[in-house]
Amino acid sequence: MAHRKLDVLDPTGYVILRDYEGPAIPPEEWDRLEYVDWKSGGDTNFAPLASALGQMECRGFWDHGKPDKDGIWTQNRQIAPTLCSYVEQVGARFGRVRVIKLNPSPEEDALRQLHVDDNNRLNPDGEGWVVRAWLELNAPQGSTFILREQKDDPSTESRIELHPRRQLVIDTERLAHVVHNPGPGPRYALISSFESGDALQRWIESQQVKAPAAAR
Repeated sequence: MAHRKLDVLDPTGYVILRDYEGPAIPPEEWDRLEYVDWKSGGDTNFAPLASALGQMECRGFWDHGKPDKDGIWTQNRQIAPTLCSYVEQVGARFGRVRVIKLNPSPEEDALRQLHVDDNNRLNPDGEGWVVRAWLELNAPQGSTFILREQKDDPSTESRIELHPRRQLVIDTERLAHVVHNPGPGPRYALISSFESGDALQRWIESQQVKAPAAAR
């Protein structure tokens, strides 16, 4: 029995939403978080907001016998209430929720870090496919999301320019991906695992770019 996937992701594996329009997120909410040294896609540290058991760690949920769903808030929730509220208002079942701190690098170094995620290990048949959503928090100028259908084939590549408040949903088990941050400072973003289903579909529809009003 196949996992449920969303039609909106079928053409390209990703969707660019309109910029976040909710309450301002104070920089203190990502500056003051407790980070752990966890490497993924470059020189990174991660601040876990929700983990498998609510502990301050970034291991896959499968290490605890769980699919990447039903995340439990960590102590970082007390520092980042606006970020946690953002995740909850999506309304979808969520798993790993983390803030990434990505230090600058040359583009060639970033490209060597292209990878696909393991989002659906232990995901029961018939349930929703797990995808990931990004909310860019600071995004230094020139930061770019690099996506490839085939990791070693640049002809399958798409690039998305990043800026603060940009929202994306990506099937990162389908697409190899990495972010190039040219600097000079770190790039911070909220990454949330969500289950594909009616709730996530409704949220994506509510966040899609609005068509311009027809001229009269």
